[in-house]
Amino acid sequence: MGELTAAAVQGELGKVADAVDAVQLQRFFKTGPGEYGAGDVFIGVRVPKMRAVVKPFAGLPLSEIDVLLDSAVHEHRLAGLVILNGEMARAMRKRGADIARQEQIVELYLAAVRRGRVNNWDLVDASAEFIVGPWLLERPRALLFELAEQESLWQRRVALLSSFAFIKAGDAGTTIELCERLLSDKRDLIQKAVGWMLREIGKRVDRSILTGFLDAHAPAMGRTALSYATEHLPAEQRAHYRSLR
Repeated sequence: MGELTAAAVQGELGKVADAVDAVQLQRFFKTGPGEYGAGDVFIGVRVPKMRAVVKPFAGLPLSEIDVLLDSAVHEHRLAGLVILNGEMARAMRKRGADIARQEQIVELYLAAVRRGRVNNWDLVDASAEFIVGPWLLERPRALLFELAEQESLWQRRVALLSSFAFIKAGDAGTTIELCERLLSDKRDLIQKAVGWMLREIGKRVDRSILTGFLDAHAPAMGRTALSYATEHLPAEQRAHYRSLR
């Protein structure tokens, strides 16, 4: 395979790139003028191929991951995030958990988020719950509310998706607070994330927490968020909440 470098990762991705897929991906991820992914560049590597390519690059230095995250090519950034997820998982293993390493990874990730390199929904969804979520599981969570206060669509989505790790651990409180704060953001990708996280609370934690939120907020919720949130409720209950808008 050669050296563990960003250039080597990029080279291997280039070998499996497909020009037809690149056109389809650019359309799917809304890269046209004025769209949420405006200007993003794809080379045409689907996720299964990308994961196969990056598997031998476990242990890629963080400085080289940062090079990938600064690439103009979407698949390079996604590859960097997938490798970073693996680094975080190794640093968090219960035997010999490396706190200093975890902190380095989180700082690198948040710096990339803040400079706009984690800038599409797939990049956020593939990383936030695996990097920031586990880090904050037993720590204060003010960081997520700081991100949620930013105007950036992607920082807000990182805040919500990071909390998915808490939901999976049976803790819905932080997600509920974030959803309350972000309900008024009518951008589609925030509405979808709010509804998705609420749905997961009902599914994984306690349905009464979900219905309590809906009792309080359904009339003010956007159609998309409400549709996602009520997706797994019985038909009659789903119809009731949707009728409150």
